[in-house]
Amino acid sequence: MSAGHALLQRRAAGVLLHITSLPGPHGCGDFGPAARHFVDWLAAAGQSVWQMLPVHPVGPGHSPYQSVSAFAGCALMVALEPLVERGWLAAAAPPPFAAHGVEWERVVGWRLQRLREAAAGFAARATAAERAAHAQWCEREAGWLDDYVLFKAIDAAHRRRGGEGGWWRWEAPLAAREPAALAQAARALADELAFWRFVQWCFDTQWAALHAYARERGVAVMGDLPIFVAHHSADCWARPDLYELDAACEPTVVAGVPPDYFSPTGQRWGNPLYRWERMAADGYAWWTARVRRALALADLFRIDHFRGFAGCWAIPAAHPTAVEGRWVPGPGAALFDALEAALGRLPIVAEDLGLITPDVVALRERFGFPGMKVLQFAFGGDADNPFLPHHHPRAAVVYSGTHDNDTSLGWWRGASAHERAYAAAYLGLAPEADDARVPWALVRAAHTSAAGLAIVPLQDLLGLDGKHRMNRPGTAEGNWGWRFDWGMVGPGPGRQLAALAAASGRAPIERLRG
Repeated sequence: MSAGHALLQRRAAGVLLHITSLPGPHGCGDFGPAARHFVDWLAAAGQSVWQMLPVHPVGPGHSPYQSVSAFAGCALMVALEPLVERGWLAAAAPPPFAAHGVEWERVVGWRLQRLREAAAGFAARATAAERAAHAQWCEREAGWLDDYVLFKAIDAAHRRRGGEGGWWRWEAPLAAREPAALAQAARALADELAFWRFVQWCFDTQWAALHAYARERGVAVMGDLPIFVAHHSADCWARPDLYELDAACEPTVVAGVPPDYFSPTGQRWGNPLYRWERMAADGYAWWTARVRRALALADLFRIDHFRGFAGCWAIPAAHPTAVEGRWVPGPGAALFDALEAALGRLPIVAEDLGLITPDVVALRERFGFPGMKVLQFAFGGDADNPFLPHHHPRAAVVYSGTHDNDTSLGWWRGASAHERAYAAAYLGLAPEADDARVPWALVRAAHTSAAGLAIVPLQDLLGLDGKHRMNRPGTAEGNWGWRFDWGMVGPGPGRQLAALAAASGRAPIERLRG
């Protein structure tokens, strides 16, 4: 498929599950014991890939795709158990959070308070070796870390004073990054800066340990890199010259997609667009740093909205929907030439769904990036539909559905009569098949596809309905909160998945005799 990673050169299979969807006692999934248990489950099920959503801090609506940093890690993913073990945090009874679903408004405050207690414990009781490791890490990551922690501290102070809006509405000297104002803020907010440095160090060290645990068991991590950054972000504040902003630092145009399968009015994401010509002027240094960070956090990664590198939908900032917009060119091959010159061949999967034009295909193929094939899109037309498995190229990643789709059972229950009839005929189901058979029929079709990598959301392996979907594109609330518990899994899905992965050449054939 691609020369970027060994997993993109052989048949393999994996499961899509975000970190926050893991079970655990502290309100949302994290890097704690449940993450290792899930790695063990993947390995036993013949799976080579754990695909996650972005692991950066969540933004508006708790979306991992609207983060305040393209480099920082999500504080909510820091497990508390290791902090207790190191003597920085006192053990406490688990909070009474719901077992299913993330109660974001309660979880965020509770977990941040525990992290503040741990930071105080570290300051009081850390060993010399721990302090040295922390200091070395802070120095190594200063290129993004210093701006991020200052952004977080200034923003919190702004809101405590009753301020509203993003960084462009801070006090003018701080918004404009006047050196004297930044130095004064850093002195006044030194404790807050120290807290966020501690949190990010914990994130990186815990993540590195989990990543090593997965690699030792033959499970690679597939990350997710959103193409755009949020307007209210440390990245945009640190380098506003790289974005299409006016004199008041407000976006002139914002990102999104025109009307499509998901929404008749399109999707208005609201991210500012890049000034690609300015990024090109310094050899795409910001993008090189960003991709280097992505490679430090994952073995391979998906780029969300890859078509934006060829051309993106520019929506006038004053317009409330994505109906009014125009296509504007992206950087094309020049960006990836620069990235490969700096970083070598890239282990990238290109999210190439939606309106894909020949220039997008040419860009993806030039660099050998596999695209995506989603089976839920396969049955709305006829035998020429490119999402049908008999059309899949080897250089592709096939999904039953993604985080933006309904679960496969939910899709089936809402499908048109034509889709149901076509899918039943194609998948070998009776026209009035028992609904419970449908998710595994799609899982089987994904694994037997010619596509090199097959990824299935955990919800489909568990046969869950639409109440368990992760995201509804175009909606701002009620997303990103799904969680499972091990009582929902049982022994069957892992054994069945291991046998299917082996039978379809995605795991050693010995798994069939396990």
